[in-house]
Amino acid sequence: MSGSPAAVYLLSAAAVLGLAVAAGPADVASMLESVVPPASATTAARPTPPAGKSFVTVIRHDARPASTGEQDGAAPANSDRLRTTAAAPCTSGRWQHAIEENLARLGTFGAVSVDGRQSPADCAAIRGFQQRFGIEPAAGQADATTADVARRITASSAPEKVRRCDAGPGVTACVDLTLQTAWVMRDGAVVAGPTVVRTGFAGHATPAGVFRINKRAEKEWSDSYEVWLPYWQRFVGGIGFHETTTYLHDAARGSHGCVNLLHRDAVTMWDQLQMGARVHAFGRRPGT
Repeated sequence: MSGSPAAVYLLSAAAVLGLAVAAGPADVASMLESVVPPASATTAARPTPPAGKSFVTVIRHDARPASTGEQDGAAPANSDRLRTTAAAPCTSGRWQHAIEENLARLGTFGAVSVDGRQSPADCAAIRGFQQRFGIEPAAGQADATTADVARRITASSAPEKVRRCDAGPGVTACVDLTLQTAWVMRDGAVVAGPTVVRTGFAGHATPAGVFRINKRAEKEWSDSYEVWLPYWQRFVGGIGFHETTTYLHDAARGSHGCVNLLHRDAVTMWDQLQMGARVHAFGRRPGT
């Protein structure tokens, strides 16, 4: 039967009442139980809070802003920059040449032919790149998300961009808010990254400046947003690095100021940094 749940319920109830003419009270009660579902069938199970905590409202720390349009400089929610649910393996398209150019510049994902035509070697290189940076699906397709990430990683690898971090001696975590990338430097040399990040959306922009890691925990509970923050490294106020639990390349999302990382990058950042390590965030996320 088609129609809204309310309409289905009314029709079902009407049928039961019609049958009540030929049935006794006990039969009517039994019929009504078949029409009205038990509360357990419509109430979703709630997660178990940690010891001493109770859930009131769960809001992800890497949340979706109230408007999912271009508020944070990202593509609208219906854009193909968001995760595609399916893609034919090795699909080519309008982004093929741009992806080939950037992968050729990076030179770390295998040989590619910069000719705008998909080949088995190109597909393998693109798939490797997608797997490294958490792009889904990782089917070697030349899509807009892959082109955007390749552009950002290539730009962040340029010597002039690395120098902008002004790392100096010791260990520095560099966060390019404009390109939404991060890397780690030790005594002036890059030792990890660059990789992709996601920072605060409009109204919760991640601040630019020079800070120091002042708290670390492999698993930190956020009282404000009631969510676990894996590989937590705080550097200013309640803002820090941590692993994201949502799809990093969902362009309609943003954090409440934190620097969201893929799992492997959160682990690398944890291994490379320590208490007192310098954090230099520069630029500004578009739209914030």
